[in-house]
Amino acid sequence: MNLRSRFAMAAAALALSAGAASAAGTFVYCSEGSPEGFDPALYTSGTTFDASSKSVYNRLMQFDTGTTNVVPGLAESYDVSEDGKEYTFHLRQGVKFHSNDQFTPTRDFNADDVIFSFERQRLDDHPYNAVSGGTWEYFEGMSMPDLIESIEKVDDHTVKFVLTRPEAPFVANMAMDFASILSAEYAEAMMDAGTPEMLNQAPIGTGPFQFLAYQKDAVIRYTTNQDYWAEPSSLDNLIFAITPDASVRYQKLKAGECHLMPYPNPADIEAMKSDPDVNMMQQEGLNVGYLAYNTTVAPYDNPKVRKALNMAIDKQAIIDVVFQGSGEIAKNPMPPTMWGYNDAIEDDPFDPEAAKAMLEAEGVTDLEMKIWAMPVQRPYNPNARRMAELMQADFANIGVDVEIVSYEWGEYLARSREMNRDGAILLGWTGDNGDPDNFLAVLLGCDARENSNRAQWCYEPFEDLIQEAKVVTDPAERTALYEEAQVVFKDQAPWATIAHSVVFVPMSPKVQNFKIDPLGGFIFDGVSLAD
Repeated sequence: MNLRSRFAMAAAALALSAGAASAAGTFVYCSEGSPEGFDPALYTSGTTFDASSKSVYNRLMQFDTGTTNVVPGLAESYDVSEDGKEYTFHLRQGVKFHSNDQFTPTRDFNADDVIFSFERQRLDDHPYNAVSGGTWEYFEGMSMPDLIESIEKVDDHTVKFVLTRPEAPFVANMAMDFASILSAEYAEAMMDAGTPEMLNQAPIGTGPFQFLAYQKDAVIRYTTNQDYWAEPSSLDNLIFAITPDASVRYQKLKAGECHLMPYPNPADIEAMKSDPDVNMMQQEGLNVGYLAYNTTVAPYDNPKVRKALNMAIDKQAIIDVVFQGSGEIAKNPMPPTMWGYNDAIEDDPFDPEAAKAMLEAEGVTDLEMKIWAMPVQRPYNPNARRMAELMQADFANIGVDVEIVSYEWGEYLARSREMNRDGAILLGWTGDNGDPDNFLAVLLGCDARENSNRAQWCYEPFEDLIQEAKVVTDPAERTALYEEAQVVFKDQAPWATIAHSVVFVPMSPKVQNFKIDPLGGFIFDGVSLAD
């Protein structure tokens, strides 16, 4: 029997018991969707990160849960050269990898695993570079191929990154999900077995939970890693009960079939707050929701056309109807809670008549366009279909005919990267590392086109500013550059910025020590259940 069959049979069996949240030491999370895979470097979706990097893996550096503070992870410490171009990481010793039916590690974590995890993303001729699609969206979107000159093994417990230039957010970047450390030994074993894709299907990491099985669109099961280098979880098991409908998630929470759920319906929030079976946590989100035009396709290659469409959108109506008071209008491509935010910028006015006149002045009449609506809830967009319908009506008022389209979540994300994509796409972002670079460069930089830059926008005056901000280390200088970059963004309008949301997390009163992650993840390391 092959590994896929074993995991399929195990997943089928555990699906029958996934609703048993009362089982001793078993924590059930009613997740909102299925992961695209379990190798976080290949993806950008928070749904995937929750199921992989947040549970199964560690990184050299990590974020202290509930904050954006960078703390040691698999690296106990690091040194930086005087010129800011060399980062030497001193690795933690005695760290154990997980095992499964097909693989038992023969050694502890070491420098080879760090080098493997990054070189597969960096080198086109690496044996794993094209495995499972090889779409290294973060690595490429963050200019890592140009930034990293070499990665050197000093010894088994020391790794040096040599950069082509100083990079102010580099240490924080090493704490991001794409930088998760995989087992080089497991990779070699799966390549020898002719099943290299198993790294993405049956993950092996060093994290707090060990992957057991996955049944697509139904359930993921993990067990606690008792050999965890940090303190092992007090939980015995962790189950992701995949439940796309927010109303069903709420019913499962009330019935005791799960302990915690993400992304409640805004209409249910007040009822949840007064429900004795629910403990509601909330926090301002480090996020932005937006409509990205494909700026490579006419007429959206014209910033005046984009500006006109932006002026036709009634954002306040979207806040009232879609967010129901749990969000605020966004004027910039990064949230106001982040340093470097330019509050002096004025948002585009809601002015349909002026929008219609601007389109006519640009020779755009009888425009037909597509708006893509996500099939899942996200913190920055609780109901993309309803949002698209409101935009459809707004655009009809200026003579623009809109067709709303959608796809399964994984396909939606993949298709939306295509350079020739038709129309505009609803998406959003929750910050990964607390640095403006993570919004402005990752979402709007030239290197991120065909990846995380869904507007396919590359504009030299903007690019020059964000690239300079990467190199300087003085916070005041970086702030000034990012403020200027936001002015350029607003003038060129590659997006319609829609909203920043408040994040609500309903949970059972039995849940203890859960912290809302300002970076958008759901982290269960350290969480426990009261008797």
